[in-house]
Amino acid sequence: MPRGPCSLVRVSATPVAVLAVALVSSLSRCSLLEPENSVVSALSPYFGTKTRYEDANPGLLPDPEVPRRDPELLEETCTPVQLVALIRHGTRYPTTKQIRKLRQLHGLLQARGAEDDRTRAAGRGDLGAALADWPLWYADWMDGQLVEKGRQDMRQLALRLASLFPALFSRENYGRLQLVTSSKHRCVDSGAAFLQGLWQHYHPGLPPPDIADMECGPPRINDKLMRFFDHCEKFLTQVERNATALYHVEAFKTGPEMQNILKKVADILQVPVNNLNADLIQVAFFTCSFDLAIKGVKSPWCDVFDIDDAKVLEYLNDLKQYWKRGYGYSINSRSSCTLFQDIFQHLDKAVKQKQRLADMDNLEAWWTNTNPNHCNTGLTEK
Repeated sequence: MPRGPCSLVRVSATPVAVLAVALVSSLSRCSLLEPENSVVSALSPYFGTKTRYEDANPGLLPDPEVPRRDPELLEETCTPVQLVALIRHGTRYPTTKQIRKLRQLHGLLQARGAEDDRTRAAGRGDLGAALADWPLWYADWMDGQLVEKGRQDMRQLALRLASLFPALFSRENYGRLQLVTSSKHRCVDSGAAFLQGLWQHYHPGLPPPDIADMECGPPRINDKLMRFFDHCEKFLTQVERNATALYHVEAFKTGPEMQNILKKVADILQVPVNNLNADLIQVAFFTCSFDLAIKGVKSPWCDVFDIDDAKVLEYLNDLKQYWKRGYGYSINSRSSCTLFQDIFQHLDKAVKQKQRLADMDNLEAWWTNTNPNHCNTGLTEK
């Protein structure tokens, strides 16, 4: 979704209603080339947070600017007082760490050289050659930055929310809107794109001004609130800096399920299995997702893995999140209490001020912020 003063800036709004939208930070990827036709992969359901939004929510495909309302929440049946939402950042590039691992893997493929003719297995061996020739266009400078598709994700989200809750997103409230974000560039840029989407809603057809010139001002950075785990000494000691905290993750990486995938991939790519490890395999798997989202193409990396492989790799990612951000350690969820408390203070205040003046705040965090909060609410127990 990532990562000051403890309190948010609170500005009075009209008596109609209150808006507190917490834009949470990240899905990955976006777009150097906008595809005309939707390209899909059978692996998409297993990419976790690397899944394209439109794959996770096919309802976005017909018209990504039109909201879909729950039939139980029909208009006129209730009056919204406050909206609190944790919204992930838009599509982003891979991180530099991921890009370097992919470059390492690409180097192994290109190093096979003259051995290809001798060692290439019939049919499937051609896949290694295709991957060796597949352009490696990712560069270190990209480092998880928001791409144009990610900005589009946020603009369209703003349009959907504004259409879904017109009283909350009224033109009069726009100048009182305040977004708070972590210092992560993809979160700051997501917040800015969200504001541009609202501008488009209020001023159809007019180009948005610079964010600094908008009535509500640019997103405000507050790492202490939004990157709470970086400011929780217990979490840093017990989990982040603890070499044994992810013991179960490391054990799974060397376990039979992952070793079977390593051997299979080594055979497909015709590279020594000793040159591969679980981290390289996981990056190769996610590259299928990155290429789908960023270029709108199904790269040869998607053909390296089948559904059974995808389930194992999805479990590996979930296992890490369980121990580092989820129920694995109690401090994971407890570290989010500052943000959790802030959200409920806004809700309590909205109830008390119901038909009177209310505050209108937007927060922007990132994905790993939501997991600890989900644990606090029990939303991820099932």
